[in-house]
Amino acid sequence: MKKKGLIILVAVIAIIGLLAGFVAGSYNKFVDREEALSRAQSEVQNQLQRRADLIPNFVNTVKGYSDYESSTFQAVTEARSKVADADDVEETEEASNELNSAISVWVNAVTEAYPELKADAQYRALQDELAGTESRIATARRDYNKVAESYNKSVRRFPGSIMAAIFDFEKADYFEATEGASNVPQVTF
Repeated sequence: MKKKGLIILVAVIAIIGLLAGFVAGSYNKFVDREEALSRAQSEVQNQLQRRADLIPNFVNTVKGYSDYESSTFQAVTEARSKVADADDVEETEEASNELNSAISVWVNAVTEAYPELKADAQYRALQDELAGTESRIATARRDYNKVAESYNKSVRRFPGSIMAAIFDFEKADYFEATEGASNVPQVTF
């Protein structure tokens, strides 16, 4: 009789150990994926900051050629600040889109008014840097979305969804194209 009780006790302890191992493993998986998500979001922020840091150099180069529209420059400056102050994916995306729009309007207005500026080596180099940065931002967003997809799948799939709910892991937001992004922009010189 004692032997049977000992076997039951060992079986119960083994089951509890397996459950504890499963819970700990699930929790750690979510922590790892959440950290990967934070790292990917940080890389997007890095690239947005890189672009924001290039803007003053771009502005100073253009200043040498023009009496640019101050309200347009102010819009670029304000949008740049919003990118730096964004706290989450939604705010970052909104501020980044606002900055894209402001830069586009400003650059087009200046290059139309000062065609000789397009030939300046420093201007071209900065334009190339901005274009390269835009490519890096797109890559960082794509990488973030891949990590977010993996994370979201683990949050939504069974039995992970139970563990996610218990430990309050929530679905991550994606970077998405803004409304009207499929329209081809008009560029005139």
